[in-house]
Amino acid sequence: GWCPLSPTGTQTTQLLLEPPWMPAVGWDQVTLTCQGSGTPAATTWYKGGQRWGQKGPDQILITENSTYQCERPGTGLSPPVRILD
Repeated sequence: GWCPLSPTGTQTTQLLLEPPWMPAVGWDQVTLTCQGSGTPAATTWYKGGQRWGQKGPDQILITENSTYQCERPGTGLSPPVRILD
């Protein structure tokens, strides 16, 4: 039979912040990590609501203030993370 990956319901895409301040501030070096199912290299990044660059790694370094999201095949779009200055 078919078995879901997560027993606690639907899996979601998560955007993790390092360092984990909320709201994050742009003068810190902020690393965003996208967590979800599927291949890490198949991450699609969004910046300010627009698709940002090619499908790429699941971790990026942020240098600009904007709202960021990532998308993973299978788990969809993450909640937005806002980086402020």
